[in-house]
Amino acid sequence: MSKLFTLIIFFLLYCCSADAQYYIRGEVLDKDNKPIQNVKIYMPLSRGIYSSGMSGGFGIPSTRLHDSLILTKPGYDSLKLEINTKEYQKLFLKKEIGGIKSNSPKLVSLTKGIEGSVYPTSNYMGESYTNLVENDFIKTNKNYNTSFSMRIDKASYSNIRRFINQNTRVPPDAVRIDEMLNYFNFNYQEPPAGKDFNITSQLTDCPWNSDHMLLFINQSARKISLDKVAPSNFVFLIDVSGSMDQPARLPLLKEAFQLLVKNLREQDTVSIVVYGGFAGVWLAPTGGAEKEKISKSIEELNAWGDTPGEAAIRIAYQMAKSTFMKNGNNRIILATDGDFNVGQTSEKELENLISKEKESHIYLTCLGVGMGNYKDSKIEVLAKKGNGNFAYIDDFREAEKVLVTEFTQTLYSVASDVYNTIFFDTSLVKEYRLIGYDNKKTIISDGTEELEGGEIGSGSGNTIVFEIVPYSKELLKKEKKDIAHMEINYRKPENKMPYIITYNFPANYIPFLQMMKPLQFATAVTMYGLKLRESKFFPDVSWDSIREIAVSSLSPANYLESQFIQLIEKSTKIYTEKRKKKKKEKD
Repeated sequence: MSKLFTLIIFFLLYCCSADAQYYIRGEVLDKDNKPIQNVKIYMPLSRGIYSSGMSGGFGIPSTRLHDSLILTKPGYDSLKLEINTKEYQKLFLKKEIGGIKSNSPKLVSLTKGIEGSVYPTSNYMGESYTNLVENDFIKTNKNYNTSFSMRIDKASYSNIRRFINQNTRVPPDAVRIDEMLNYFNFNYQEPPAGKDFNITSQLTDCPWNSDHMLLFINQSARKISLDKVAPSNFVFLIDVSGSMDQPARLPLLKEAFQLLVKNLREQDTVSIVVYGGFAGVWLAPTGGAEKEKISKSIEELNAWGDTPGEAAIRIAYQMAKSTFMKNGNNRIILATDGDFNVGQTSEKELENLISKEKESHIYLTCLGVGMGNYKDSKIEVLAKKGNGNFAYIDDFREAEKVLVTEFTQTLYSVASDVYNTIFFDTSLVKEYRLIGYDNKKTIISDGTEELEGGEIGSGSGNTIVFEIVPYSKELLKKEKKDIAHMEINYRKPENKMPYIITYNFPANYIPFLQMMKPLQFATAVTMYGLKLRESKFFPDVSWDSIREIAVSSLSPANYLESQFIQLIEKSTKIYTEKRKKKKKEKD
C-alpha cells in the first residue's frame, strides 16, 4: 500500500513539474531604462494573462522552451515577440507617437491633432449633432486588438424614427448604429447565477460583401429584482424654459415622469429641480410613498423664460449629494431639448462641468425631447461624461418603454466604467472593422486620456458587430480554434472594485440564412443604419434587400420589429423620391 502511495506521489510531482517545466523571468523598461509597472503580459498559446510588478519585473511559468508574449499598456506601443524561456528577458516599450492606437484604451471620441479642443457639430434645421468619423478597417499585423466603451444608450433609434415619421431625411451624424442595435435588446440571455454578464458570439456571412464575414457578439447583463435593489435617491432635473412649451416637449415629459412615479417604492426619495427663467428646487426631498404629492408637483410645471442649464445642473448635484444614500442608487434624471442658452453652454464647457461631478458616484440619465432646436450633441456629452445613459422620447409609447418596460435598464446600474478589448487571431483575420462606436471629430492636443467606459443597466443587452476580412474564408469556415477573445473591464456599483473577465470566441461559422433570426434581424438594422449614414464602407444596397432580410427574420409578436419594417418602407419612399427629384433637376 505504501509503495503504491509513493508511486502516486511521484507521478503527481512529475506531472506538475512537466506542466511548468520552464519559468520566464524578465523586466519591462522604457527607453531610459526605467521600470514600467502594470504592463499586461498576455501568452497567446496558453491564454495566460500576467502583469509586471512595481520594479517592472515578472516571473511566469511556461510549458515550452520557446513561447510568445504580447505586452500592452495604455500610452505605449504594444510589443509582440517570440522568446527562449531559458533566457532572462529585458523588454523595452516605446511610448506612442501620434495617432490613436486601437490597442490602447483611449476615449472613443479621441483623435490626435493640432493644439486646442473643439467639438465640431453638424446643424440640421436648427438641431445640432456631433460630427462622427466611421471606424476604418484595421490590419491585424498593425493592431490585432481594439478597445471600445460600452453603454446602453438608445437615443439614436427613436430620433431616427421621429425624422422618418415626419417624412424627412435623417442627418447622417444622427445615426449611431451601436445605439440602434441597443434599442432592440437582441438575443438577450440571462447570465449564469453569480455572473454579471453572459457572452455569446456567432460568425457568419456578410450580406453586402461576399468576401467578408460578420462576427456578432451579444453581451447580456444580469437582471436586478426590484425587491432586492437598494433604495433610490432620484433628482428630477426638468427643463421648463420657453423652448419646452410645445406638445412633444414639456407635456410629454410630464406624462413620462408620472409613469416613473408609479414605480417608486416607500424607501425611494424624489427631489425636483427646474430651470426656466430661474434655476431652483421645485420639490424638496419627498418619500416614494407620497406619490400624490410628487405627481401634483409635476403636473403644476409650466414652460417659460431662458435656459440656465448650467446653474440647474449644479443645484441638482448639490441636492443629490445632500440626500446621498450610501450603497443606494443615486441618480439625476435630466429631461431637456438641450437648448442651453445661459451660463456655460458649449459642449466643452458642459463636459468640464459634468466631469468634475463624475467621482461623486451620482449617475446621470438624460432624456431628450423636441424637434427644430433639439441639441443632441450637448445631451450626448452630458450623458457620457456623467457616467449615465441617454434616451430620446418622441412619443408617449417611447416614454412608456424607457421608464416602465425598461425601468431597471434605464435607472439601475449593474456595471460602470465598462469597456471591452477584443484580440483577434492574426493567423485567421487579416482585417477587421468595428461597426458603430464611431469617433467624434474632436481635436485634442493631449493624447494621454484613457478610454471612458460607460454604464450598463440591469437586464440590458448589447449587440456588437465586426466586419471581418479573413485570410481565407473557406478555411475559416472549417476552422476549429478561436477566432478571437475579449476582455470586459468594469466596476461594480456597490464596491467600485475593478473586474476583468475574459471570453473566447470560436470560429463557429454558420451560413447567414441558417443563423438565428434575432441576429439576422440585427443585420437588417445594421444595414439600415449604414444606408442612412451614407457609409463609404457600404455599397449601394437597395432598400428592398434590407427589407427582405428584416421581413424573413421578423418575430411577428414583436411590435418594435414590425415598426422597424414600416420605417424601412417609409425611408424607401423618402430617399427614392428625393433622388428622383434631384435627377429631374439635373436634367
